[in-house]
Amino acid sequence: MIREQLAEFFGFDEHGTTLETEVLAGATTFLTMSYIVIVNPGILSNAITPEGFSQGAVIQMLAVVTILSAFVATLTMALYANRPFGQAPGLGLNAFFAFTVVLTLGVPWQTALAAVVVEGVIFIALTAVGARRYLIEAFPEPVKLSVGAGIGAFLALIGLQEMRVVVADPEGTIVTLGAIASDPVAALSVLGLLLTFALYAAGVRGAIILGILLTTAAGYAAEFAGIVTSGTLTNRIPGATYDITPLAGAFVDGLQQVEPFSFALIVFTFFFVDFFDTAGTLTGVGQAAGFLDDDGNLPEIEKPLMADGIGTTAGGILGTSTVTTYIESATGVEEGGRTGMTALVIAVLFLASLALVPLAAAIPLYASHIALVVIAVVMLGNIVEVDWDDITHAIPAGMTILIMPFTFNIGYGIAAGIISYPVVKTATGEWRDIGATQWALAAAFVVYFFVQTSGVLQGNL
Repeated sequence: MIREQLAEFFGFDEHGTTLETEVLAGATTFLTMSYIVIVNPGILSNAITPEGFSQGAVIQMLAVVTILSAFVATLTMALYANRPFGQAPGLGLNAFFAFTVVLTLGVPWQTALAAVVVEGVIFIALTAVGARRYLIEAFPEPVKLSVGAGIGAFLALIGLQEMRVVVADPEGTIVTLGAIASDPVAALSVLGLLLTFALYAAGVRGAIILGILLTTAAGYAAEFAGIVTSGTLTNRIPGATYDITPLAGAFVDGLQQVEPFSFALIVFTFFFVDFFDTAGTLTGVGQAAGFLDDDGNLPEIEKPLMADGIGTTAGGILGTSTVTTYIESATGVEEGGRTGMTALVIAVLFLASLALVPLAAAIPLYASHIALVVIAVVMLGNIVEVDWDDITHAIPAGMTILIMPFTFNIGYGIAAGIISYPVVKTATGEWRDIGATQWALAAAFVVYFFVQTSGVLQGNL
């Protein structure tokens, strides 16, 4: 009876799938994206620091919040959008939240969460009236196809830094190779990365999370055997905690301590970064899954966009950064997942993973950040879709990809690509190909660059 009800609700016959296929697809996608339960807390714990709690305790809180936000968003994707996509706090966006907004601009983390909630509400409203779809479809194609690769390069830099493979060299070349042979963290990180690549290349399901766990286990074993001193490769494991009250609702305090002008600028920044990162991710997932139409757009994109908006709002309320669709969802599609049943399985498995939250604090950051480098390599694959023989595509795509890691900012890369697109199109006499919305986006990003580089934002915080 339940099988028939599920088949009718999700439309198995219409989509040429079965319950068994959908369950397998959901489990596959969950295994490939489950690393976020470990990686997201590792990134956000640098910036989200509730008073009176150790980093280990905060990591466990953030793990709970990560799971709950992924559950809410993916459940919405399943029941409302009927798409086989998994959602969770986005890589790249969490780095932007932590390293740019909080640590670089000095915005209180509560205020940053408030900005996430506000932009989530704005996204829901824009999706409801169809504005997000219009803007996404007006997104210049070369920039749309290169966003994923740019974010990948940005994530790789963050991951390699935490692994101590890349280190600062302010008096020389800005960055340089770390002391891999003499630094235990760097050495184990490289071995763990190579192992994870090997597992991934061999098609092992859950290769990334397995690589992280094996690298962590090797660190604990090395300390137990006396190869390195205690505390070099491992974390002290705090007592288990599921209490997220220091994070949940913290955005309310953030709203109470904002200065209107500066907060508007922060929301403005989050809006553009999140908007186009989500557009790029959805396009990348649709591209990998073969769901795009002849114009490169995802049919009925409003529904997954609404799930994204709801997930982002819920995530900000709970205490995490922006939620987005994961490109790893393509692995479930390759297993035959075609409906929201796949997403429902993902959501249920995320909820079940709450039992493993106490282990999150035991994972060292160098081990968890292996995932960033692996995913970065996968995301670089989108480069091949860019028409590099067309200079009006090559320049915006190249600027998008290069500016992100070199400025440590996703927003700058997107802005550079969008601004350069109408410039090169006009220079080659193809100005008629530029829509009014594309000109408006370019003008808006000129303002974005001015705000970010003139000191206006820092001066009003």
